[in-house]
Amino acid sequence: MADPADPTIIDSIAVTVDDVVTALETNRRTDRRIVLRVTPPFSARMRARLHRPEGKIDDAVHLNPEHLVDDPPQYPHPDETRDPDGSYAPERHHERHTAAVRAWREAVRETVVNAVDIPTQAGPHRVVVKPLG
Repeated sequence: MADPADPTIIDSIAVTVDDVVTALETNRRTDRRIVLRVTPPFSARMRARLHRPEGKIDDAVHLNPEHLVDDPPQYPHPDETRDPDGSYAPERHHERHTAAVRAWREAVRETVVNAVDIPTQAGPHRVVVKPLG
């Protein structure tokens, strides 16, 4: 019988695409670190959920959202979304930046990978990624 504390028994991990986007955006916009976490007992099919690690060591698998996407676009910086003619109106800038962030989120949704290596004591273990939503 497989050891339920051994992550090498995992074959696939379901991730909510919105969680991947949220974690990636948080990590790029702030100094907070967000991961997607898979907790024991492990089985062949698992679900990863948003998690903010707080230094505690546990048996969970922490997935860096950067590893769950393939070549996502750069997050839009406010300087990049200013008016091209050099004029400035707060409402117009806010609208342009909001639209750029919305487009970034949609683009990231399209870059979720099909598989990822998870860290284990035996070394990296490849699992299928099942996007939800």
